Amino acid sequence: MTTDTTDPYDSISPVSTVPVEEVPTNTTVPPDSVTPDRAAPPAGAVHPKPGSGKKWFLTILIGLLLVFGLIAAAYYFSHDEQRGVTVIRMEGTMVTGQVSDADSIGSEVVGRELRNAADDPMVEAIVLRVNSPGGTPAAAQEIIRDLDYAKSKKPVVVSMGDMGTSAAYYVSSHADRIYANPDTFTAGIGVIWKFSDISRWMDKEGLNISVVKSGSKKDMGTTSRPISDEEQEYAQKIVNESFENFITDVITHRPIARSDIDDGRVIRGGDAIGLHIVDEIGNLNDAISGAKTLAESRR
Repeated sequence: MTTDTTDPYDSISPVSTVPVEEVPTNTTVPPDSVTPDRAAPPAGAVHPKPGSGKKWFLTILIGLLLVFGLIAAAYYFSHDEQRGVTVIRMEGTMVTGQVSDADSIGSEVVGRELRNAADDPMVEAIVLRVNSPGGTPAAAQEIIRDLDYAKSKKPVVVSMGDMGTSAAYYVSSHADRIYANPDTFTAGIGVIWKFSDISRWMDKEGLNISVVKSGSKKDMGTTSRPISDEEQEYAQKIVNESFENFITDVITHRPIARSDIDDGRVIRGGDAIGLHIVDEIGNLNDAISGAKTLAESRR
């Protein structure tokens, strides 16, 4: 093995010196006047151009935006709700409030969804999927206000499932178009108020209830006694007024003859077409297609 005794620094050319005046030994050079040595860049190093980092950042940002745009487009074209039509479900007995379970649906739940869809710029039309036997007049009236708000902004189409009767039809009559299946139960226009009387069973069991009330009708409807003739007359008055409001509103929004629906019977979807109670025979997909067509016609 050969030992190399050459000083590695011998390859560096000696630095030529320039004579300078001799500095007195008692003169101190201020520290600030000394220029620090600057490290030389490694051989072959590439100097980044000014602004190149910003260009790379913009390139990456644009790439990410394109990727997210493609994902959003794919989602948009693969989901019915994002293709311009949203489906809102009104299933169960209609009541006021925020109830939403297997048996009941609250007016605030349906109303909120209707308004949100109406205000959503991605939604061009709304399909209200109805599967309800009806409910309280007040619940229907609350939903109708929100449906009318939605209809003022974009088409609203109803698709009936098993049934859309009574107060559920009350709501449906305000839509731009109604779809039903051939054997969907619909119509059932009417108002009913039921009273139960278990007083005879109570007498048999030896049960007795004492009531202290401020007015003669304050305990009207209690199960511990039958209603009086005066209460029966008063109850009929309320039912008649509610029914008149109901049927007048329906025939105002639909070209239906009053005599065809004022007996309160339910009507098959197939028969309802001829009475103008529904507009089309079809399922939910047909209603969605119809809603899209309505939206396109209004552009």
